[in-house]
Amino acid sequence: MDEVPSRGRIYRGCGCRDAQRKQLGTRCPKLKADPAHGSWGYAVDLPCPDKKRGTRRRTGFADSNAAEQALVRVLQAERTGVFEEPDMSVRDYLLEWLAMQEKVLRPTTFSNYHENVHNDLLPIFGTMRLADLRARHINAWVRTRLEAHRGPMIVYRVAATLRTALNAAVRTRQLAYNPALHAVIPRPPSPERLCWSPEQAAAFLRYNTLAYADQLTDLFEVMISTGLRRGEILALHWSDVHLMDRALYVRWTLAAVNNNHLHLGPPKNEASRNWVGLNSHALAALHRQAAVHQALQPQGTPLAGLVFASVEGGPLRPQWVLDQLRKRTAEVGLPTIGLHDLRHTAATIMITAGVPIATVSKTLRHANLSTTVDLYGHLLKYAAHGAVDALARLLDQAEHDNHRTAPVRPITR
Repeated sequence: MDEVPSRGRIYRGCGCRDAQRKQLGTRCPKLKADPAHGSWGYAVDLPCPDKKRGTRRRTGFADSNAAEQALVRVLQAERTGVFEEPDMSVRDYLLEWLAMQEKVLRPTTFSNYHENVHNDLLPIFGTMRLADLRARHINAWVRTRLEAHRGPMIVYRVAATLRTALNAAVRTRQLAYNPALHAVIPRPPSPERLCWSPEQAAAFLRYNTLAYADQLTDLFEVMISTGLRRGEILALHWSDVHLMDRALYVRWTLAAVNNNHLHLGPPKNEASRNWVGLNSHALAALHRQAAVHQALQPQGTPLAGLVFASVEGGPLRPQWVLDQLRKRTAEVGLPTIGLHDLRHTAATIMITAGVPIATVSKTLRHANLSTTVDLYGHLLKYAAHGAVDALARLLDQAEHDNHRTAPVRPITR
């Protein structure tokens, strides 16, 4: 048995047993006769919380050098608190990380992570040891993907998924540092948000009323009048609509996972789960839907279920609603926008009308004011012009009133 100079020991043993079925280990006579018999291992005493001696043993190494290197890693882990498992591959780690994320993430977010890991990360990095992954490997992958004309936003999101996964490895002390921390390309600028002017929004709603007068007409009316998100309007239940109080409560959101499976769950954050006021336009649309809903049920049945639903009573598919929006937009001849852009339209109209940004943020139920400023800060100059113009009007009025009451006397020294 060879002693390691610092701590611990390495040894050669086997799994042979004696007549009493006890394992021989290092006492097996075949070890001296046959150099290929058995395998190498290490043993080292490590401190335990209960102050008792805890011995860590590992066997199965091909030679003494491999066993000694494994022992060195254990001693380094004891000093640094980081234990890099030598046999852990990137594939094994990412699959283990995904299994944990499935329990805590929203289905749409997990679906994106799952796709990025299986389609992009595992084919390139899967066979590498986790401890061997370096920033240069990730940078090389990013460069080749961009040279192959892969979309910068797609490359960024895949690399960001790897960074998030490796951050978890650092937190759990499986890695000393995150090689993807500085290897991820900067987030590409988001495309300019498209939204309609008040005149365009009014023209769209007027056309829907004249040409369709269906539930989507009322759905678009409520979205533009409240700034609700797509998933929130599609998951709105009558139990959360309070027409007498002119308000509704956002309790659910509907998401389409991979544009196929529909998932009903809580809103994206606590700020989103809140009350939303209803103006006259939204109230009129909801009253129309309530009348239709009551007509389809026996008299006296309380309103229940989804506000906007399919013929079978299930939720509307987001893709179908988007297709209808684009179809009707083209018929009117307006700029093509998405469903979430109706929310941007509501925010733009409020800000350009001079509504304080804090009030807009509260109405949109953003988690914090900075989110609203980041999204719509470019519009604040219009609101600022309105504010300073109002200030000038008040000063002019005050000066005019002062002249009418009494002349201003100069100060004499």
